Amino acid sequence: MPEARDGVHDLSPTLRARRLAVELTSRREAAGLTREEASRRLQWSPSTIFRIETGRSRPQPRSVRELLALYGVTGTERDGLIQLAREARQPGWWHSFRDVLPNPYEVYIGLEAAAASIHNFESVAIPGLLQTPDYARAVIKGGAQELGHDEIERLVEVRLTRQQILTKQDRPRLWVVIDEAVIRRVVGSPVVMRAQLHHLVSAAEESKTTLQVIPFSAGAHAGTSGSLVILGFPEPTDPHVVYVETLTGDLYLEKHSDVAAYSIAFERLCATALSPDDSMGLTRRAADSLS
Repeated sequence: MPEARDGVHDLSPTLRARRLAVELTSRREAAGLTREEASRRLQWSPSTIFRIETGRSRPQPRSVRELLALYGVTGTERDGLIQLAREARQPGWWHSFRDVLPNPYEVYIGLEAAAASIHNFESVAIPGLLQTPDYARAVIKGGAQELGHDEIERLVEVRLTRQQILTKQDRPRLWVVIDEAVIRRVVGSPVVMRAQLHHLVSAAEESKTTLQVIPFSAGAHAGTSGSLVILGFPEPTDPHVVYVETLTGDLYLEKHSDVAAYSIAFERLCATALSPDDSMGLTRRAADSLS
């Protein structure tokens, strides 16, 4: 496994790429140019600037230099953005797992590594950041994809490496809400599940981690449409991102209205769930029932 670094935010060229996209968009708009006009003047494909400004591609420093020249950005401001482009192209630790990671998931890992807060609701499984190796192995093996032994083990390693962000001094604030079905469903075996539930309680007892469980008695709730993750970042210039995983593709929502809607849904989930103390009590009882 890669060695943990002192700073969570040092791990994420993904956030730098996202920041660069925002800055370049801002400079183009300040210059009074549309994407189409900028593409025409540079004799680029119309889709090139779109991909850069939406973070779908990481431009070479020379391309950023051309854009900034067109936008009239000079001096230290230009130099800083070109350096940001260089840093955004540095590979993260997950680069060595590209053979088993789809590109959208690489993006998520990069954003997660830079997050200051993570709000996660799960209705089916324990969140990946809190999974034990045996539980993670069982979840991946039982997933929608048919994977070989080596692929499963590499994905387990990815999951465990992701968890290193919770061991750092500037670790993110993790708030997890799960449906009671998550702690009642026996994944792997009773032994594996019991160990997982004890690990979940231990994690919830640490600072900067909150666990809440929505009991079956709550009936329908705001999470019946599926799981969600809201990632917050330390700088106000980096807007929150909502991540929704689906079988056919992952969604990243950044519009203020979308983030607000999911944030309200998460608040409603917290209000419906048991208190953190009662949630840990319920989880302990679920573990004891497997003895």
